[in-house]
Amino acid sequence: MNARVRLPAWRWLLTPLSPALLLLGAPPAYAQSQFLCAADLNGNGDAADSGEVASCTASTSGAWMCPLQQVPCNADASGQYACPLGSQYQCLTPAAGGTPACSPNSCAAGSTAISTDPVTDDPGVASDGAVDADGNCYGAIEIFSGRALRCRPAGLLTTFSNCCRNRGTIVKDGMGSSLTSISTKIAVAKGVLTGMKAAYTAFKAGATASEAASAAGHAIIVGIDPTSIAIDLAINLVLEFLLSGCDQQDMEAGVLRGSAMCHEVGTWCSSKILGICIQKSVGNCCFNTKLARIIQEQGRPQLKSFNAVGWGTPQAPYCRGFTPEEFQALDFSKMDLSEYYADVTSKAQSDIQIDMKDKIDAYMQTAVQ
Repeated sequence: MNARVRLPAWRWLLTPLSPALLLLGAPPAYAQSQFLCAADLNGNGDAADSGEVASCTASTSGAWMCPLQQVPCNADASGQYACPLGSQYQCLTPAAGGTPACSPNSCAAGSTAISTDPVTDDPGVASDGAVDADGNCYGAIEIFSGRALRCRPAGLLTTFSNCCRNRGTIVKDGMGSSLTSISTKIAVAKGVLTGMKAAYTAFKAGATASEAASAAGHAIIVGIDPTSIAIDLAINLVLEFLLSGCDQQDMEAGVLRGSAMCHEVGTWCSSKILGICIQKSVGNCCFNTKLARIIQEQGRPQLKSFNAVGWGTPQAPYCRGFTPEEFQALDFSKMDLSEYYADVTSKAQSDIQIDMKDKIDAYMQTAVQ
């Protein structure tokens, strides 16, 4: 069973200022504005690109003027002004003076302008039942279970950095190495997530990006097999993320996505201004090993129990593992595991298949403890 915790929505990260200031909670320029407006200027269906959100300015009448797509109004013979965009748009005189102008875009109060979906923290499957003297679980068992994580592509709240971009393999699967320490291999992804949390917590508390990245490195290497992770690359990646306006969950998903441990479920609009999308998010199911992700993708279509729900929705990915009965029902002869074989080319395919069977048996033994 997965216990899910709802975290508060992100604060006003609404301007391409220093990402460090944004992450530390310094009030960005847009947050100081009383009114905001947004417009899809490039016609791509959202206002998530640079220059598509702006602070409104005051007018002599007390109304607010959106600078986006603003045009001067035309005066008739009697001196009355009309908006060339249509009579439905009001001509307003800037408080600083000048020619009246109009815009097709509305302004909204800064305190209510942005609606942002809360970030869901999915802790994954925890130990949720009693065990006997031999460590066998009395409760439900999930095999190759995943964790729902979201990352955000380039948009206003990420200071226009792509926090989903593939930055290369950081975490190694380990399933093709020695048959020892299977529980340690399974714990690698958890160690990475612990490291990302340590880095983000340190950064928000006032540490430099370099200090926070080092904190991540120390947290990652505690209790895991150092051969399973490229630690120097991980530290550099954390540093890049912190300086790009990405948050903790962006980092977690980014590391595992780059290491081919995540199944992408889809994209949704996670933040809006007056119904206009200013930030999208990508929902993923991320697993502890690359092989787990492959078996999930290849195995789910074989099981009727997944037919109705599939992978869930982008905003709420369905990442549960297989029950022992479901796992035993899988036909591995119908699975295309070539992606996995390519990572362990040093072994013959027959050896890999034997090794994989032993690994899965070991995983089963680990899962019931």
